[in-house]
Amino acid sequence: MTHDEPLVGAVKPPAVHLMTLNVRRRMPRLWPSPAADRWSHRRQLMQTLLRRERPGILGVQEALPDQADAIGEMLGSSYASVGGGRGRDGRGERCVLFVDTARFVVQDSSTWWLSATPTRAASRSFGNRIPRIVTQATLADRVSGSPLTVFVTHFDHLSARSRLRSARMLSRSVEAVEGPVVVLGDFNADADSAPHRALTAGGVLVDAFDVAERRLSETRGTFSRYGAPQPHGRRLDWILTDPSAVVSAAGVNAGWALSDHDPVHAVVTWRAM
Repeated sequence: MTHDEPLVGAVKPPAVHLMTLNVRRRMPRLWPSPAADRWSHRRQLMQTLLRRERPGILGVQEALPDQADAIGEMLGSSYASVGGGRGRDGRGERCVLFVDTARFVVQDSSTWWLSATPTRAASRSFGNRIPRIVTQATLADRVSGSPLTVFVTHFDHLSARSRLRSARMLSRSVEAVEGPVVVLGDFNADADSAPHRALTAGGVLVDAFDVAERRLSETRGTFSRYGAPQPHGRRLDWILTDPSAVVSAAGVNAGWALSDHDPVHAVVTWRAM
């Protein structure tokens, strides 16, 4: 596979192309490579990637408002976006869900905080120094008419306690949902970690990368930091689904260097949809 062709591209219903990406917020101090880290440079790469991949559902983490707006423009007017900022005023870094409205209707959406008081803006209580959020949306599939609930999140990068508490809280929210579910995110923890086990224990969710019928890439790692693909690197970014999903393909879209994280893709069909 070369960058002249998509890793997945557009898929035919009833399949859904899912994608998750930590876009890396625009930073005043560039790291680790000033040239690679400039948003003005990465923006062009992202536009090329998105126009080739055309995901039906895209979850983005760590986006500042102008970055989220730019991604919406790249995808085009047929996509809807939902997701607020993590700050008290709803501004700042956010988790955003982009949905192809030719396939799905956004019926409801909300942003809530990974804390003991999830409806209180900017709240934090699990040991994380900055607020952490979840964007949740209920979609209706235009093909089947069935509902689909999607969660997009970004766990804390410093506190292991916060990551585990957040995973348990998110798992309870998923269990409360009836019907097909997708969880997209940067979990700042590897796939053999306690947060991963908390989300996949008991059969509530499965990891698309683990259960895929076909792997689209040899690369496992998603945290490349603008470097070369990492076949055995840490897989911090996951696509999780409920067990009724059939994951025909999944993979890491490595080598683009459009963020310090690499995009993750999965092609999913639900038995219930």
